[in-house]
Amino acid sequence: MPLGQEVSARRFGASRRSLVSVVAALCGLVAVFASALPSPARAEGVPEPKSLAAAVAKGELPPVLERLPKVPRVMGVDSACSAEDLGGTLNMLAGSTKDTRLMPVFGYARLVGYDTDYRIVPDILESYDVEEGRVFTFHLRPGMKWSDGAPFTAEDFRYFWQDMAKDPKIAKFGVPPELMVDGEEPEVTFPDEVTVRYAWKKPNPGFLASLAAATPFDIYRPSHYLKKYNPNYTDPKKVEAKVEKSGQRNWVALHFKKDRAQRNDNPDMPTLQPWMLATEPPSERLIFARNPYFFRVDQAGRQLPYIDEVALTISNSGLIPAKVANGEADLQAAYLSFPNYPFLKSGEKRSNYQVRRWKSGKGAHVALYPNLNAKDPVWRELLQTADFRRALSLAINRKDINQAIFYGLAETGGNTVLPGSPFFDETLRAMWAAYDPEQANQLLDALGLQRDGPDGLRHLPDGREMSIVVETAGESREQSDVLQLVRDDWRKIGIELLIRESQREIFRNRIKAGSTLISVWTGLDNGLPTPDSDPGELMPSTAEQLEWPGYGMWVETHGTGGEEPGDTPNLAPLKTLIGLHEAWKMSLDEAERARIWREALTIFADQVYTIGIVSGVDQIVVVSNDLENVPEHGVYNYDPGAFFGLYHPDTFHFACPGVDTADKRP
Repeated sequence: MPLGQEVSARRFGASRRSLVSVVAALCGLVAVFASALPSPARAEGVPEPKSLAAAVAKGELPPVLERLPKVPRVMGVDSACSAEDLGGTLNMLAGSTKDTRLMPVFGYARLVGYDTDYRIVPDILESYDVEEGRVFTFHLRPGMKWSDGAPFTAEDFRYFWQDMAKDPKIAKFGVPPELMVDGEEPEVTFPDEVTVRYAWKKPNPGFLASLAAATPFDIYRPSHYLKKYNPNYTDPKKVEAKVEKSGQRNWVALHFKKDRAQRNDNPDMPTLQPWMLATEPPSERLIFARNPYFFRVDQAGRQLPYIDEVALTISNSGLIPAKVANGEADLQAAYLSFPNYPFLKSGEKRSNYQVRRWKSGKGAHVALYPNLNAKDPVWRELLQTADFRRALSLAINRKDINQAIFYGLAETGGNTVLPGSPFFDETLRAMWAAYDPEQANQLLDALGLQRDGPDGLRHLPDGREMSIVVETAGESREQSDVLQLVRDDWRKIGIELLIRESQREIFRNRIKAGSTLISVWTGLDNGLPTPDSDPGELMPSTAEQLEWPGYGMWVETHGTGGEEPGDTPNLAPLKTLIGLHEAWKMSLDEAERARIWREALTIFADQVYTIGIVSGVDQIVVVSNDLENVPEHGVYNYDPGAFFGLYHPDTFHFACPGVDTADKRP
């Protein structure tokens, strides 16, 4: 699909029945692409990236064909610009030095990744095979290298498995849960330096998706780099000297600090991403230089990325929309929200950019999360009662919120899948989501929640006035604005809403501790699922879930932590959902998985475990008129999608003099 066309997000993962044929087809395509690439004998046909040519000429860097794997990944792009005209600096804005972690998301180099049809395809891997949903064989690209030129081989996988995941000093809680199936770890083997095999006794349906995630579960590490901090491979005295110099407690702490690839705060750590951190944080301007050994090429065999470096300038998050309007970013979506649209639109001509509206992939733009594990016993019982959650939902005037905050352009309704999913059902989006304060009052009256007159507050069974504190991470002005309007709506049914803002870490810790009654966040991460998508968001599955962190931890730890759901009638649907998740994991039949999805979605909507308010709110994306190959239309979502990562920013480039390469012109 050309990048300039609208993305049709229909599939999240390959069908298991067609997987063998898909892999075979992919391998065939790779062979065709490889035969079309310049051979070492024709090295002069592939120009060096302009910024690296001098280093190659001086012998400081090998020629491009020696830096690429034998079979690089060939992307469907071919810039009309010459090597002399490609390059440049892509300017972006961030609200914190912690946003360095966005670059591995945008770069989206993964063992396997999603394509724009949301199928999982090889990326870093040359190919892969799956047998019975439980045996995964990964074939690496021969000759591939890390950003420092060291070989990327099966040894990097072996080091992670044997020296990290299996070492109790490093993996204090045992083998990571992503690698456990019903409490059993896999058999991991390394047949040769370019082959890795993971085998379980039972299917592991979420394994590939975890590798393709925006924040992936990485099953490899730069072993040559981390071994320098491991006394099993380096003289213990030398390691101890490094520990003392760093101020860490021991070699394990130092190893952990050096290993934080997803935080992307260590310029010395080798990477496979298109750009690598070149500035020591903290800094007000962080530079990410091109990876000279990056494994992707364009149709002409030219090494990507097209752009030489990314400059991330740190600014006050509240000032970022104004800075973007002033032309200080070439590509920006972070820290921009839909209410900024009119303001940014007015600056297009003055600052030489275009404002684009990409679709959201989330089930709801704003959703409320009643905490079923609240530690206050009186509130806990109410929050676990479906009719109470339904009353809260029915009392919200979503139409007014849509008009007041989103210019009437959003979709009102609950937190469920989006129209692009085969499971979308309008009745589920509308379930318990109509504005009906009369029915809400009837439900509350039936629960015995007495009220001090028609305009007074209701009382809890223990006599306390019903004042609900809704907590927010304080990162979204839209969420706070929505809560202001919900407060007015709930006051009409005798419930007072108070708003508490805190930092994200405190916000999440309070939810896990049961101190929070209701929180506000975005809806389902995956609003466009297919039968092969894990339905874990719809039922307790992890401790990170805002609506049932205790039950999620119980499931995640196989009963060793968290809280087991009781046998009360209020929790019976929850236990049904947990059972459906287990059935989905064991099924390899697409029709059966689809049936499980539909049943789970129906229970999730009817029980109103989350209270969706609006969905379909577009993400504002500002693109410099000089930046080419950025989609006019796309889906902006964290996982799956990796924000810009799905569209491979390594293929974006600046317009070159005398060549009109734009996908579309006004």
